[in-house]
Amino acid sequence: MIFLCALDALPEGETRGFEFDDISVFALRRNGVVYAYRNSCPHLGVELNWREDEFLDADGGLLQCATHGALFIAETGECVAGPCLGKHLQALATQVEHGAISIQL
Repeated sequence: MIFLCALDALPEGETRGFEFDDISVFALRRNGVVYAYRNSCPHLGVELNWREDEFLDADGGLLQCATHGALFIAETGECVAGPCLGKHLQALATQVEHGAISIQL
């Protein structure tokens, strides 16, 4: 497992991006659960975020690709609208222990 950040550095309902060498990932905390994904849209392979640490749609309910507007369920990574309908973001295993978030790349 690779240390991502302290749990309190990812507030409830927010997203945050991270870079590891040439790998871009992001994490979301929702209802006390941390979800992490590779930052790569299954349609074009581009990064999803609009700006630094901004991966959610205007309502804050779904993840959204800034390039073509595809929408993804935050808890599963499934695309529910857009050109990659039915495909999934690549989920990463997460672990929260002693106030720290770790991921498996």
